[in-house]
Amino acid sequence: MIDLNEFYEQSDFWREPELSLDEELELLEFARKISERAGEILRDGYFRRKEIGYKSRREIVTSCDIASEKFIRSSIREKFEHHKILSEELGASQALEVEYLWVVDPLDGTNNFAHGFPVFAVSIALVHRGRLVLGVVRDPLRAETFEASSRTAAKLNGQEITVSKISELSDALIATGFPYSRRPGSEDNLNFFIAFFYRALGIRRAGSAALDLAYTASGRLDGFWELKLKPWDMAAGAIIVKKAGGIASDFSGKPWTLTSDRIIAANPEIFPQMLKVIKENERRK
Repeated sequence: MIDLNEFYEQSDFWREPELSLDEELELLEFARKISERAGEILRDGYFRRKEIGYKSRREIVTSCDIASEKFIRSSIREKFEHHKILSEELGASQALEVEYLWVVDPLDGTNNFAHGFPVFAVSIALVHRGRLVLGVVRDPLRAETFEASSRTAAKLNGQEITVSKISELSDALIATGFPYSRRPGSEDNLNFFIAFFYRALGIRRAGSAALDLAYTASGRLDGFWELKLKPWDMAAGAIIVKKAGGIASDFSGKPWTLTSDRIIAANPEIFPQMLKVIKENERRK
């Protein structure tokens, strides 16, 4: 089995942040509170008529999406004037040089939300001087808060969680997603999906990477892979997986960091098996 400490020590991103325990706990409590309040905004909007726009042909934005983001941003700026928030304008490489960086997805699963499909979440993570401090994923419809920090265990509504004990990919329930931008000949995940279809017990595609990662951390799923994601889709879930005893890597098998647009997350038993499938089915350029 993979040694988790050795695995994560490969990357400075996963080393313990230069913060005291009290500071970390205060920041985690703040992230939890604003995720829950943002979740209330989404939950209230979910049961009302939605105003829908489009970022691109397949990428939806809603008024609730905007309201949740405004609340989170204003809450961070009000309490922490000098903290930064990761956005499309601030690249991940630049972001790792920032002292305090919040990595926020105010509505992960926008297409689900807009169509009334009940799978979406708020995802909030914090990076301090290039090291991942904490992550919170809030499911407002089920009133579930998944969280972890560098010095605290992974928890669901205050109770500790761990990854599953499934040891064979053939017995595993895994999850994935598909990119918004897709066209014939481009990376679209279908090659990996077909390969896993024949290897795993089952595959789910629910439409929220943050929840897929949280479910992997809590053992509801045994593993998850996806590509062409943004840092805010993965950061919070990645640390929750790690603190639940799981592995979060890129497609090369190295520890996931903010600069990667793809992820494999799993318990340590089936991670090598998932990585093998990925490597065997990568499309060579």
